[in-house]
Amino acid sequence: MRYQFWAASIVALATIGTSSGAMAQGRLSFYCSAQEDWCQLMARSFEESSGIRVDMTRKSSGETYAQVKAEESNPRGDIWWGGTGDPHLQAAEEGLTEEYISPMRDQLHPWAIAQAESAGNRTIGIYSGALGFGFNRDLLASNNLPEPACWEDLTKPEFKGHVQMANPNSSGTAYTALATMVQLFGEEAGFDYMKRLHANVNQYTKSGSAPIKAAGQGETTVGIVFLHDAVATAVAGFPVSIVAPCEGTGYEIGSMSIIKGARNMDQAKAFYDWALSAEAQSLALQVNAFQVMSNMAAESSDLAPNMDLIKLIDYDFVKYGSSEERRRLLEKWDNDVSRLPQ
Repeated sequence: MRYQFWAASIVALATIGTSSGAMAQGRLSFYCSAQEDWCQLMARSFEESSGIRVDMTRKSSGETYAQVKAEESNPRGDIWWGGTGDPHLQAAEEGLTEEYISPMRDQLHPWAIAQAESAGNRTIGIYSGALGFGFNRDLLASNNLPEPACWEDLTKPEFKGHVQMANPNSSGTAYTALATMVQLFGEEAGFDYMKRLHANVNQYTKSGSAPIKAAGQGETTVGIVFLHDAVATAVAGFPVSIVAPCEGTGYEIGSMSIIKGARNMDQAKAFYDWALSAEAQSLALQVNAFQVMSNMAAESSDLAPNMDLIKLIDYDFVKYGSSEERRRLLEKWDNDVSRLPQ
């Protein structure tokens, strides 16, 4: 299953004004959990659009949540953009983020607004993407391995040492994978799957996108990632094929949140509104970010994964984004999976 099969409609780019246009000074402390080049592009583009100076820090979503939590009594960040929605929902539940209703909401897909409403309007959906994996065709052939099409294929003995994924404690992608297995198979069978997969994992990375980059460069055969990251690797010219697993899979709603007690609240709201515009979201194409964007008029690529063609589970964002459930599952993974021999 290769990246050429993905299809998504291309819509017209809509250019609109936002409240950021009225801001001509000030600064913004911007925590970003998307890919590095996208974070940089968003920061620089907002600076040019608003005149507001942006100080950007890029970390994975799990790491950013931990930072926001650690800084609760003395917030240093103003806005947190990108990364999987689960840690954003956890931050919302714990009162680490600010309630805000943007005037841009009427331009968004219903799933983005549903994300906001489930969090008391303390976060909002900015993009969506399905979980899956990619494999290096050259390594697969040289190791005489069959093409994997399902989650179960990755637990077969012949794939020992050939699979890479991120650590769910630091990576929102990997936490989505853990929560997906629990919902797809049931908790007992889901953790049994994670144990069997663990036997074949050669490394748990810090970043969620690192496994597919390693697969592209020939450092591992299979990388468990969001499909849009696998598409980006294939588009970059690496011999990577993309798989939406046959059993079904979970998905993310990448999110954005204003940090509670932000020192630059007006600038944070200006960025929030701007980041929900079609103009800002269409910037994703400049850095080969192939997520499905939340603004209905945002420009998209015909290579972006079409969510309608993927067998998606009914992912429970409220439950698996809650503090209690997230902590419980991560502790269980630490105790029951990560400590097992490989």
